[in-house]
Amino acid sequence: MSNSFPTGGFGAGIPTESIRQAFEQLRSTFEKRAGSRVARGDVRAAVLALLAEQPMHGYQIIREIEERSGGAWKPSAGSVYPTLQLLADEGLISAEESNGRKTFSLTDAGRAAVDETAGSSPWDPQGSGDDQGYPALAKAGFELAQAAAQVGRTGTPEQVQQAVAALDETRRRLYSILAQD
Repeated sequence: MSNSFPTGGFGAGIPTESIRQAFEQLRSTFEKRAGSRVARGDVRAAVLALLAEQPMHGYQIIREIEERSGGAWKPSAGSVYPTLQLLADEGLISAEESNGRKTFSLTDAGRAAVDETAGSSPWDPQGSGDDQGYPALAKAGFELAQAAAQVGRTGTPEQVQQAVAALDETRRRLYSILAQD
């Protein structure tokens, strides 16, 4: 039976290409999720807040949310347009077609709904400070993956073993954070 894994020396028994692919997948996951980590109800709140300022069409709403969140949140058309339709069905907004575009504005009922939630900004990141919340976690995770990949590429077998032990300990500590009350 042939063994497709390298034996002896650096990374013994560990397929280097698989490690690289795993870290690339991890990096990709963090990058995708960092900019889109928003609760489901926030699209609705953001649309209402923006329309309270001025009438807008769907693309303007998407751009404005992205701009106000500093690029951390860019809702998809697949979330904004159904939300606009739902708000119209609820009587909170109305649409007027002009030059082939629908421009949405609040109705009186929509203004009342916005007044009930005044003071909250749905595009502001949760937490206090720029270095808190999911974007900071994603950055730290990505940097950890880069460091682990570097050890995997250039470390001695002993250094790789130490890195594995450190990563195992880090994983356990992260889960213990979730287990705290």
